[in-house]
Amino acid sequence: MRSFILLCTSTLFALTTAHAELIINGQKVVTASTEFQSPAQTQNFQACLSQLRGQALASGVSGNTYDRYTQNLSPDYSVLEKLNYQPEFSTPIWDYLSGLVDDERVQVGLQKLQQHKDVLNRVASAYGVPAETVVAVWGVESNFGQIAGSYPLLQALGTLSCEGRRQGFFRGEFFTTLRLLQRGDVREDQLKGSWAGAFGHTQFMPSTYDELAVDFDGDGRRDLVSSVPDALASTANFLSKRGWQTGQPWGFEVKVPAGTYLGGEGRRNKKSLASWVNRGVLRADGSPLIQGNLTESSQAGLMMPAGENGPLFLVFKNFDAIYSYNAAESYALAIAHLSDRLQGKGSFSTAWPTDDAGTSRAERREIQQYLLNKGYDIGNVDGLIGDKTRQAIRQEQMRLGLSPTGRAGQVVLKAFRTENAKFILK
Repeated sequence: MRSFILLCTSTLFALTTAHAELIINGQKVVTASTEFQSPAQTQNFQACLSQLRGQALASGVSGNTYDRYTQNLSPDYSVLEKLNYQPEFSTPIWDYLSGLVDDERVQVGLQKLQQHKDVLNRVASAYGVPAETVVAVWGVESNFGQIAGSYPLLQALGTLSCEGRRQGFFRGEFFTTLRLLQRGDVREDQLKGSWAGAFGHTQFMPSTYDELAVDFDGDGRRDLVSSVPDALASTANFLSKRGWQTGQPWGFEVKVPAGTYLGGEGRRNKKSLASWVNRGVLRADGSPLIQGNLTESSQAGLMMPAGENGPLFLVFKNFDAIYSYNAAESYALAIAHLSDRLQGKGSFSTAWPTDDAGTSRAERREIQQYLLNKGYDIGNVDGLIGDKTRQAIRQEQMRLGLSPTGRAGQVVLKAFRTENAKFILK
Protein backbone atom coordinates (compact mmCIF):
# COMPACT_ATOMS: atom_id res chain seq x y z
CA MET A 1 0.00 0.00 0.00
CA ARG A 2 1.42 3.36 -0.98
CA SER A 3 1.62 5.98 1.73
CA PHE A 4 2.84 9.48 2.47
CA ILE A 5 4.66 9.62 5.78
CA LEU A 6 6.58 11.98 8.00
CA LEU A 7 7.55 9.95 11.05
CA CYS A 8 9.88 10.57 13.95
CA THR A 9 10.30 8.10 16.80
CA SER A 10 7.74 10.04 18.74
CA THR A 11 5.55 12.03 16.39
CA LEU A 12 3.29 10.58 13.75
CA PHE A 13 1.95 12.06 10.55
CA ALA A 14 0.71 9.44 8.14
CA LEU A 15 -1.49 9.43 5.09
CA THR A 16 -2.29 5.94 3.90
CA THR A 17 -5.11 4.50 1.87
CA ALA A 18 -6.46 2.92 5.04
CA HIS A 19 -6.38 5.88 7.34
CA ALA A 20 -5.27 9.50 7.28
CA GLU A 21 -4.81 11.66 10.33
CA LEU A 22 -2.37 13.64 12.39
CA ILE A 23 -1.94 12.01 15.78
CA ILE A 24 0.21 13.30 18.60
CA ASN A 25 0.18 11.74 22.07
CA GLY A 26 -2.79 9.67 21.07
CA GLN A 27 -4.87 12.68 20.12
CA LYS A 28 -5.93 14.14 16.81
CA VAL A 29 -4.35 17.56 16.62
CA VAL A 30 -6.59 20.60 16.42
CA THR A 31 -5.25 23.72 14.74
CA ALA A 32 -6.82 27.09 14.16
CA SER A 33 -9.60 27.07 11.60
CA THR A 34 -9.83 29.57 8.77
CA GLU A 35 -13.54 29.94 8.12
CA PHE A 36 -13.53 32.98 5.84
CA GLN A 37 -13.20 32.55 2.11
CA SER A 38 -13.06 35.50 -0.22
CA PRO A 39 -15.27 35.56 -3.33
CA ALA A 40 -12.15 35.11 -5.45
CA GLN A 41 -11.17 31.99 -3.53
CA THR A 42 -14.65 30.54 -3.93
CA GLN A 43 -14.64 31.30 -7.66
CA ASN A 44 -11.26 29.61 -8.06
CA PHE A 45 -12.56 26.58 -6.18
CA GLN A 46 -15.64 26.32 -8.39
CA ALA A 47 -13.44 26.65 -11.47
CA CYS A 48 -11.29 23.79 -10.21
CA LEU A 49 -14.35 21.60 -9.59
CA SER A 50 -15.52 22.31 -13.13
CA GLN A 51 -12.14 21.22 -14.48
CA LEU A 52 -12.25 18.02 -12.42
CA ARG A 53 -15.65 17.00 -13.75
CA GLY A 54 -14.24 15.12 -16.73
CA GLN A 55 -11.81 13.16 -14.56
CA ALA A 56 -14.63 12.27 -12.18
CA LEU A 57 -16.84 10.99 -14.99
CA ALA A 58 -13.93 8.95 -16.36
CA SER A 59 -13.58 7.32 -12.93
CA GLY A 60 -17.20 6.15 -12.93
CA VAL A 61 -19.01 9.07 -11.34
CA SER A 62 -22.16 10.02 -13.26
CA GLY A 63 -22.69 13.58 -14.39
CA ASN A 64 -25.83 13.86 -12.27
CA THR A 65 -24.00 12.65 -9.17
CA TYR A 66 -21.09 15.02 -9.69
CA ASP A 67 -23.28 18.03 -10.30
CA ARG A 68 -25.59 17.24 -7.39
CA TYR A 69 -22.83 17.10 -4.80
CA THR A 70 -20.52 19.82 -6.13
CA GLN A 71 -22.81 22.61 -7.32
CA ASN A 72 -23.10 24.16 -3.84
CA LEU A 73 -19.82 22.89 -2.44
CA SER A 74 -17.61 25.50 -0.78
CA PRO A 75 -13.94 25.18 0.17
CA ASP A 76 -12.62 24.74 3.69
CA TYR A 77 -9.10 26.09 3.78
CA SER A 78 -8.53 25.00 7.37
CA VAL A 79 -7.71 21.54 5.99
CA LEU A 80 -4.66 23.05 4.28
CA GLU A 81 -3.39 24.13 7.69
CA LYS A 82 -3.74 20.53 8.81
CA LEU A 83 -1.92 19.28 5.73
CA ASN A 84 0.98 21.65 6.35
CA TYR A 85 0.98 21.30 10.13
CA GLN A 86 4.39 20.97 11.72
CA PRO A 87 4.07 19.87 15.36
CA GLU A 88 5.70 22.20 17.85
CA PHE A 89 6.12 19.49 20.45
CA SER A 90 7.71 16.12 19.82
CA THR A 91 6.12 13.20 21.61
CA PRO A 92 8.26 10.34 22.95
CA ILE A 93 6.95 6.89 22.16
CA TRP A 94 6.15 6.24 25.83
CA ASP A 95 3.84 9.26 25.77
CA TYR A 96 2.36 8.17 22.46
CA LEU A 97 1.54 4.71 23.79
CA SER A 98 0.25 5.94 27.15
CA GLY A 99 -2.11 8.23 25.24
CA LEU A 100 -3.54 5.33 23.26
CA VAL A 101 -3.31 2.38 25.64
CA ASP A 102 -4.38 2.95 29.23
CA ASP A 103 -6.51 1.20 31.83
CA GLU A 104 -9.64 3.14 30.88
CA ARG A 105 -9.40 2.17 27.23
CA VAL A 106 -8.74 -1.43 28.21
CA GLN A 107 -11.83 -1.48 30.43
CA VAL A 108 -14.05 -0.02 27.71
CA GLY A 109 -12.54 -2.46 25.23
CA LEU A 110 -13.40 -5.39 27.48
CA GLN A 111 -16.97 -4.11 27.67
CA LYS A 112 -17.12 -3.89 23.87
CA LEU A 113 -15.79 -7.43 23.55
CA GLN A 114 -18.64 -8.67 25.71
CA GLN A 115 -21.29 -6.41 24.16
CA HIS A 116 -20.45 -7.52 20.61
CA LYS A 117 -19.35 -11.05 21.46
CA ASP A 118 -21.56 -12.83 18.92
CA VAL A 119 -20.62 -10.52 16.05
CA LEU A 120 -16.92 -10.69 16.91
CA ASN A 121 -17.01 -14.49 17.05
CA ARG A 122 -18.53 -14.55 13.56
CA VAL A 123 -15.95 -12.02 12.36
CA ALA A 124 -13.09 -14.12 13.75
CA SER A 125 -14.53 -17.21 12.09
CA ALA A 126 -14.96 -15.46 8.75
CA TYR A 127 -11.62 -13.64 8.56
CA GLY A 128 -9.31 -15.37 11.03
CA VAL A 129 -8.51 -12.19 12.96
CA PRO A 130 -8.91 -12.29 16.77
CA ALA A 131 -11.68 -10.23 18.31
CA GLU A 132 -9.17 -8.44 20.56
CA THR A 133 -7.19 -7.17 17.58
CA VAL A 134 -10.29 -5.87 15.81
CA VAL A 135 -11.52 -4.13 18.95
CA ALA A 136 -8.05 -2.66 19.52
CA VAL A 137 -8.16 -1.01 16.09
CA TRP A 138 -11.63 0.31 16.88
CA GLY A 139 -10.45 1.74 20.20
CA VAL A 140 -7.38 3.47 18.83
CA GLU A 141 -9.00 4.77 15.65
CA SER A 142 -12.15 6.37 17.08
CA ASN A 143 -12.26 5.57 20.81
CA PHE A 144 -14.91 2.96 20.00
CA GLY A 145 -16.89 5.32 17.77
CA GLN A 146 -16.80 8.30 20.11
CA ILE A 147 -14.27 10.41 18.16
CA ALA A 148 -14.80 9.79 14.46
CA GLY A 149 -14.24 13.31 13.13
CA SER A 150 -16.51 16.21 12.28
CA TYR A 151 -15.23 17.46 8.93
CA PRO A 152 -17.72 17.25 6.03
CA LEU A 153 -15.81 14.88 3.77
CA LEU A 154 -16.88 16.27 0.42
CA GLN A 155 -15.86 19.76 1.46
CA ALA A 156 -12.53 18.61 2.90
CA LEU A 157 -11.60 16.30 0.02
CA GLY A 158 -12.83 18.77 -2.58
CA THR A 159 -10.57 21.45 -1.10
CA LEU A 160 -7.58 19.12 -0.93
CA SER A 161 -8.24 18.10 -4.54
CA CYS A 162 -7.79 21.70 -5.65
CA GLU A 163 -5.22 23.14 -3.25
CA GLY A 164 -2.00 22.13 -1.55
CA ARG A 165 0.21 19.08 -1.81
CA ARG A 166 -0.92 15.61 -2.86
CA GLN A 167 -3.81 16.81 -5.00
CA GLY A 168 -3.69 13.66 -7.11
CA PHE A 169 -4.07 11.44 -4.04
CA PHE A 170 -6.99 13.45 -2.67
CA ARG A 171 -8.75 13.64 -6.05
CA GLY A 172 -8.85 9.86 -6.11
CA GLU A 173 -10.42 9.84 -2.66
CA PHE A 174 -12.86 12.60 -3.66
CA PHE A 175 -14.06 10.70 -6.72
CA THR A 176 -14.33 7.47 -4.74
CA THR A 177 -16.49 9.23 -2.15
CA LEU A 178 -18.83 10.35 -4.90
CA ARG A 179 -19.07 6.77 -6.19
CA LEU A 180 -19.92 5.53 -2.69
CA LEU A 181 -22.77 8.04 -2.59
CA GLN A 182 -23.85 7.05 -6.09
CA ARG A 183 -24.08 3.38 -5.13
CA GLY A 184 -25.95 4.12 -1.92
CA ASP A 185 -23.29 2.70 0.40
CA VAL A 186 -23.38 5.91 2.43
CA ARG A 187 -25.54 9.01 2.75
CA GLU A 188 -24.19 12.53 2.54
CA ASP A 189 -25.16 13.24 6.15
CA GLN A 190 -22.95 10.31 7.25
CA LEU A 191 -19.89 11.69 5.51
CA LYS A 192 -18.10 13.36 8.38
CA GLY A 193 -14.65 12.36 9.46
CA SER A 194 -11.05 13.49 9.64
CA TRP A 195 -9.71 16.47 7.72
CA ALA A 196 -7.98 14.06 5.33
CA GLY A 197 -11.02 11.91 4.55
CA ALA A 198 -10.96 8.97 6.97
CA PHE A 199 -14.37 8.21 8.42
CA GLY A 200 -16.48 5.66 10.24
CA HIS A 201 -15.90 3.57 13.35
CA THR A 202 -12.50 2.40 12.19
CA GLN A 203 -11.59 5.39 10.03
CA PHE A 204 -11.37 3.97 6.52
CA MET A 205 -10.29 6.20 3.68
CA PRO A 206 -12.88 6.19 0.87
CA SER A 207 -10.68 4.09 -1.44
CA THR A 208 -10.22 1.47 1.28
CA TYR A 209 -13.94 1.58 1.98
CA ASP A 210 -14.60 0.99 -1.70
CA GLU A 211 -12.17 -1.93 -1.86
CA LEU A 212 -12.61 -3.72 1.45
CA ALA A 213 -15.79 -2.68 3.27
CA VAL A 214 -18.28 -5.51 3.75
CA ASP A 215 -21.97 -5.78 4.56
CA PHE A 216 -21.89 -7.98 7.64
CA ASP A 217 -25.31 -7.20 9.10
CA GLY A 218 -27.08 -8.23 5.88
CA ASP A 219 -29.02 -5.00 5.26
CA GLY A 220 -27.68 -4.61 1.73
CA ARG A 221 -25.40 -1.67 2.55
CA ARG A 222 -21.76 -1.46 3.55
CA ASP A 223 -22.18 1.02 6.38
CA LEU A 224 -19.09 1.65 8.50
CA VAL A 225 -20.60 4.75 10.09
CA SER A 226 -23.70 3.45 11.87
CA SER A 227 -23.26 -0.34 11.66
CA VAL A 228 -20.80 -1.73 14.20
CA PRO A 229 -20.95 -5.24 12.63
CA ASP A 230 -20.04 -3.83 9.21
CA ALA A 231 -17.19 -1.77 10.69
CA LEU A 232 -15.69 -4.63 12.70
CA ALA A 233 -15.94 -7.11 9.85
CA SER A 234 -14.46 -4.63 7.38
CA THR A 235 -11.52 -4.04 9.70
CA ALA A 236 -10.89 -7.77 9.95
CA ASN A 237 -11.22 -8.06 6.19
CA PHE A 238 -8.60 -5.34 5.78
CA LEU A 239 -6.12 -7.12 8.05
CA SER A 240 -6.82 -10.45 6.38
CA LYS A 241 -6.21 -9.00 2.92
CA ARG A 242 -2.98 -7.43 4.16
CA GLY A 243 -1.50 -10.75 5.17
CA TRP A 244 -2.84 -11.60 8.62
CA GLN A 245 -1.86 -15.17 9.53
CA THR A 246 -4.52 -16.91 11.60
CA GLY A 247 -3.25 -18.47 14.80
CA GLN A 248 0.04 -16.59 14.74
CA PRO A 249 1.08 -13.79 17.13
CA TRP A 250 1.85 -10.22 16.13
CA GLY A 251 5.00 -10.56 18.20
CA PHE A 252 6.13 -10.33 21.81
CA GLU A 253 8.60 -8.58 24.05
CA VAL A 254 12.00 -10.25 24.34
CA LYS A 255 15.26 -9.93 26.22
CA VAL A 256 18.67 -10.18 24.60
CA PRO A 257 21.89 -11.15 26.39
CA ALA A 258 24.21 -8.18 26.92
CA GLY A 259 26.88 -7.88 24.25
CA THR A 260 25.06 -10.16 21.82
CA TYR A 261 25.71 -9.43 18.14
CA LEU A 262 22.26 -9.30 16.59
CA GLY A 263 23.30 -9.01 12.96
CA GLY A 264 20.88 -6.23 12.11
CA GLU A 265 17.59 -5.16 13.57
CA GLY A 266 14.35 -3.76 12.27
CA ARG A 267 10.87 -4.93 11.42
CA ARG A 268 11.81 -5.77 7.84
CA ASN A 269 15.04 -7.59 8.70
CA LYS A 270 13.40 -10.88 9.57
CA LYS A 271 15.29 -14.01 10.56
CA SER A 272 14.22 -17.48 11.60
CA LEU A 273 13.37 -18.05 15.24
CA ALA A 274 16.12 -20.66 15.24
CA SER A 275 18.56 -17.87 14.43
CA TRP A 276 17.27 -15.73 17.30
CA VAL A 277 17.41 -18.71 19.66
CA ASN A 278 21.05 -19.28 18.71
CA ARG A 279 21.74 -15.67 19.71
CA GLY A 280 20.34 -16.36 23.16
CA VAL A 281 17.15 -14.34 22.73
CA LEU A 282 14.30 -15.28 25.09
CA ARG A 283 10.82 -13.99 25.72
CA ALA A 284 10.69 -11.20 28.29
CA ASP A 285 9.51 -13.63 30.98
CA GLY A 286 12.49 -15.91 30.32
CA SER A 287 10.54 -18.59 28.46
CA PRO A 288 11.68 -19.94 25.07
CA LEU A 289 10.75 -18.19 21.84
CA ILE A 290 9.30 -21.23 20.12
CA GLN A 291 5.89 -21.99 21.60
CA GLY A 292 2.41 -22.73 20.31
CA ASN A 293 2.16 -22.60 16.52
CA LEU A 294 5.62 -21.10 16.09
CA THR A 295 8.42 -23.19 14.61
CA GLU A 296 12.17 -22.84 14.15
CA SER A 297 11.56 -21.52 10.64
CA SER A 298 9.06 -18.83 11.70
CA GLN A 299 10.37 -15.44 10.58
CA ALA A 300 10.61 -12.46 12.94
CA GLY A 301 12.37 -9.10 13.04
CA LEU A 302 13.81 -7.41 16.12
CA MET A 303 12.23 -4.02 16.74
CA MET A 304 13.80 -1.51 19.14
CA PRO A 305 11.42 1.48 19.22
CA ALA A 306 13.41 3.33 21.92
CA GLY A 307 16.84 1.89 21.25
CA GLU A 308 18.61 -1.03 22.86
CA ASN A 309 17.92 0.21 26.41
CA GLY A 310 14.14 0.15 26.03
CA PRO A 311 11.66 -2.67 25.44
CA LEU A 312 12.65 -4.98 22.57
CA PHE A 313 10.21 -6.94 20.43
CA LEU A 314 10.30 -9.76 17.94
CA VAL A 315 7.57 -9.03 15.40
CA PHE A 316 6.01 -11.30 12.78
CA LYS A 317 3.94 -10.85 9.64
CA ASN A 318 0.84 -10.00 11.67
CA PHE A 319 2.61 -6.90 12.94
CA ASP A 320 3.18 -5.93 9.29
CA ALA A 321 -0.54 -6.37 8.62
CA ILE A 322 -1.35 -3.95 11.45
CA TYR A 323 1.36 -1.58 10.19
CA SER A 324 -0.34 -1.42 6.80
CA TYR A 325 -3.43 0.09 8.44
CA ASN A 326 -1.46 3.23 9.30
CA ALA A 327 2.16 3.15 8.28
CA ALA A 328 3.98 3.85 11.53
CA GLU A 329 5.60 1.36 13.87
CA SER A 330 4.49 3.32 16.94
CA TYR A 331 0.88 3.09 15.76
CA ALA A 332 1.14 -0.64 15.06
CA LEU A 333 2.71 -1.23 18.47
CA ALA A 334 -0.18 0.62 20.13
CA ILE A 335 -2.71 -1.63 18.38
CA ALA A 336 -0.70 -4.74 19.21
CA HIS A 337 -0.23 -3.77 22.85
CA LEU A 338 -3.90 -2.90 23.33
CA SER A 339 -4.90 -6.23 21.81
CA ASP A 340 -2.61 -7.98 24.30
CA ARG A 341 -4.08 -6.03 27.20
CA LEU A 342 -7.57 -7.05 26.07
CA GLN A 343 -6.41 -10.67 26.24
CA GLY A 344 -5.42 -10.16 29.87
CA LYS A 345 -1.70 -9.69 29.34
CA GLY A 346 0.20 -7.05 31.28
CA SER A 347 2.31 -4.05 30.36
CA PHE A 348 5.83 -4.34 28.99
CA SER A 349 8.41 -5.92 31.28
CA THR A 350 11.20 -3.50 30.42
CA ALA A 351 10.78 0.13 31.39
CA TRP A 352 11.15 2.85 28.81
CA PRO A 353 14.55 4.60 29.01
CA THR A 354 13.30 7.79 30.64
CA ASP A 355 13.03 9.42 34.03
CA ASP A 356 9.83 11.14 32.89
CA ALA A 357 7.37 8.40 32.00
CA GLY A 358 3.97 8.96 30.46
CA THR A 359 0.79 9.54 32.43
CA SER A 360 -2.50 7.71 32.72
CA ARG A 361 -5.72 9.32 31.55
CA ALA A 362 -6.70 10.04 35.16
CA GLU A 363 -3.33 11.72 35.71
CA ARG A 364 -3.74 13.75 32.54
CA ARG A 365 -7.13 14.92 33.79
CA GLU A 366 -5.41 15.97 37.01
CA ILE A 367 -2.91 18.01 35.00
CA GLN A 368 -5.72 19.63 33.02
CA GLN A 369 -7.68 20.48 36.16
CA TYR A 370 -4.61 22.19 37.61
CA LEU A 371 -4.24 24.26 34.42
CA LEU A 372 -7.93 25.11 34.38
CA ASN A 373 -7.71 26.25 38.00
CA LYS A 374 -4.78 28.45 36.98
CA GLY A 375 -6.99 30.19 34.43
CA TYR A 376 -5.76 28.58 31.23
CA ASP A 377 -8.24 28.05 28.39
CA ILE A 378 -7.67 24.37 27.67
CA GLY A 379 -11.19 23.22 26.84
CA ASN A 380 -12.65 20.19 28.57
CA VAL A 381 -10.97 18.22 31.35
CA ASP A 382 -11.06 14.89 29.53
CA GLY A 383 -7.55 13.47 29.78
CA LEU A 384 -7.03 14.02 26.06
CA ILE A 385 -3.94 16.12 25.49
CA GLY A 386 -4.39 18.64 22.68
CA ASP A 387 -2.57 21.76 21.53
CA LYS A 388 -4.18 24.08 24.10
CA THR A 389 -3.13 21.82 26.97
CA ARG A 390 0.41 21.56 25.61
CA GLN A 391 0.70 25.33 25.31
CA ALA A 392 -0.56 25.79 28.87
CA ILE A 393 1.85 23.15 30.19
CA ARG A 394 4.68 24.94 28.44
CA GLN A 395 3.76 28.24 30.09
CA GLU A 396 3.65 26.62 33.52
CA GLN A 397 6.94 24.83 32.91
CA MET A 398 8.58 28.15 32.11
CA ARG A 399 7.08 29.72 35.23
CA LEU A 400 8.34 26.86 37.39
CA GLY A 401 11.81 26.81 35.86
CA LEU A 402 11.32 23.54 33.98
CA SER A 403 12.29 22.79 30.41
CA PRO A 404 9.32 23.97 28.27
CA THR A 405 8.60 20.67 26.51
CA GLY A 406 4.80 20.88 26.63
CA ARG A 407 4.69 17.24 27.75
CA ALA A 408 2.11 15.91 30.16
CA GLY A 409 4.59 13.55 31.81
CA GLN A 410 5.35 12.48 35.36
CA VAL A 411 7.76 15.37 36.00
CA VAL A 412 5.05 17.92 35.19
CA LEU A 413 2.48 16.00 37.22
CA LYS A 414 4.78 15.95 40.26
CA ALA A 415 5.55 19.66 39.89
CA PHE A 416 1.87 20.56 39.64
CA ARG A 417 1.06 18.44 42.69
CA THR A 418 3.80 20.25 44.62
CA GLU A 419 2.34 23.61 43.59
CA ASN A 420 -1.12 22.50 44.70
CA ALA A 421 0.26 21.40 48.05
CA LYS A 422 1.90 24.82 48.53
CA PHE A 423 -1.40 26.51 47.76
CA ILE A 424 -3.27 24.33 50.27
CA LEU A 425 -0.66 25.05 52.98
CA LYS A 426 -1.16 28.77 52.47
